[in-house]
Amino acid sequence: MLYVCSLSKLSETVHKTGATHLVTLINTEMEVPTPDGIEADKHLFLGFNDIAAPVEGLTPPTEGHVVELIRFVEAWDQKTPLIIHCWAGISRSTAGAFISTCALNPQKDEFEIAALLRQQAPSATPNTRLVTLADKVLKRDGRMIDAVRTIGRGANAYEGVPFNMPLD
Repeated sequence: MLYVCSLSKLSETVHKTGATHLVTLINTEMEVPTPDGIEADKHLFLGFNDIAAPVEGLTPPTEGHVVELIRFVEAWDQKTPLIIHCWAGISRSTAGAFISTCALNPQKDEFEIAALLRQQAPSATPNTRLVTLADKVLKRDGRMIDAVRTIGRGANAYEGVPFNMPLD
C-alpha cells in the first residue's frame, strides 16, 4: 500500500501504517531524519523546491529526481507500506504518488489514476514539473500531463490529510 502525508504527519503515519519504506520530497536544506521503523537504505531523500519552472536561488525538480523515484518504487517489494511525503502533503508528494502509481501500472489509464488521486485526496495539486518529467521518462506521450490537467487544482488547504493510494 502507498500512503501520502505531510512532514508534520510523518511520524504518526509511519506508526499507524507500519511503513518500512519512505520517500521524502522536500527542499534540499530541510533535514528529515529517518523515522524509527524505517532502515536508512529504505529512505529515499530527494531535495528540490516545489516549483513548476526554474526560479533563481531555488532547486527545481529534475529528470534525475524522477528517475531515482521510479527506481526506488520499482525496487520496493510492495509487501509492506511505502510513504511518500513532502512539506504539506499537497503537491510534491501527490505528484510522487501519481508518478509511482503510473510506473507500477504501465498499462493502467493515466486519467483513471488521476481521478483516483483526486478521490483519495481532494486537496491534491500534483507538481506539474514532476509530472511533465515523469511523462517523458515513462514514455506516456503527454497522457500524464493531460490527466493531471483534467483533475485541475485541488481544494484549498494549508496541509493535506494523509491518504492511501491504491496501486491496483
